[in-house]
Amino acid sequence: MHDRHKLTLDAIRAAIDSEPNSQRAMESTVQLLARHLTDYTWTGIYLLEGNELCLGPFVGKPSPHTRIPLGRGICGAAAAEKATIIVDDVNADPRYLACSIETRSEIVVPIMAGDDVLGELDIDSDKVAAFGADDRELLEAVAALLAPKIAKPEDRRAAALPLES
Repeated sequence: MHDRHKLTLDAIRAAIDSEPNSQRAMESTVQLLARHLTDYTWTGIYLLEGNELCLGPFVGKPSPHTRIPLGRGICGAAAAEKATIIVDDVNADPRYLACSIETRSEIVVPIMAGDDVLGELDIDSDKVAAFGADDRELLEAVAALLAPKIAKPEDRRAAALPLES
């Protein structure tokens, strides 16, 4: 992992450890990702509620996709498959649910507790093929850090509010 990614992970680890609840931990996470990694033009978290992914904290332009059924779009596919999905060119992937005409690539990483999907990190970039192995390693580590906070039922709630980066 590149130094920039390691520094970002260290900052996010410290923020998650210091936050009192999942909402604040998620807010800090999306803000730090957007601040540290400039190719990340939209950073957000979706939480699984029943059979739908519900938009939680995000940094970037508002999304029309505040609720996504499992299996629909790249986000729904990643949750259904319980696996990270990297799309180098969203215009070439029929699963892509268009949010912004500027978006060119996307990575979606499930947040898991055991075999259960709790939610996912969704990151967009205005660059084609913006995400590689370092991004995957970083975001999968971040998802693992978030999982214990999100798994607490009393702290789980999606709040689709844009945050300042």
